[in-house]
Amino acid sequence: MPRSRRTPRTAPSARRGIIDRHGRGLRSAVTGPYLPMIRGRIDLFESTVASTAEYLRGIWPELEDVRFEIAAAPAEALHGDHVDRWHVSLEERRVVLYRIPIQRMAKLHRNDDLHQRMMVESCVFRAVADLIGKDPWDLDPDRYRGL
Repeated sequence: MPRSRRTPRTAPSARRGIIDRHGRGLRSAVTGPYLPMIRGRIDLFESTVASTAEYLRGIWPELEDVRFEIAAAPAEALHGDHVDRWHVSLEERRVVLYRIPIQRMAKLHRNDDLHQRMMVESCVFRAVADLIGKDPWDLDPDRYRGL
């Protein structure tokens, strides 16, 4: 006996408008219930900026009122021979880090998580150094001693 091309529909799923066509139920999360959620590049970038900013605030008390912000890219991208990776506003006490130029225009000799994190940290150090008028190496000289 030939099968009918029309298959009976099952009840609508918990998600609006999506029908469970094969009777298997909804898919679960990719990582499962006992594993942490997968973190993306944006999450890693934001956590690196936040941890580096908190580290520098612990060393330099004048950074307590500074706001650290993250933007995708600068409004005016090209300035002749360079692209801005951060913007510092002395009046507003604000540092804006541009994620896309920092992540995509870095010429790393090894493109892994450690070197990407070090690149982001160095950009935060250089932006803060621009803000308070110091050399980036003077912000925490003990951090790089012995390397």
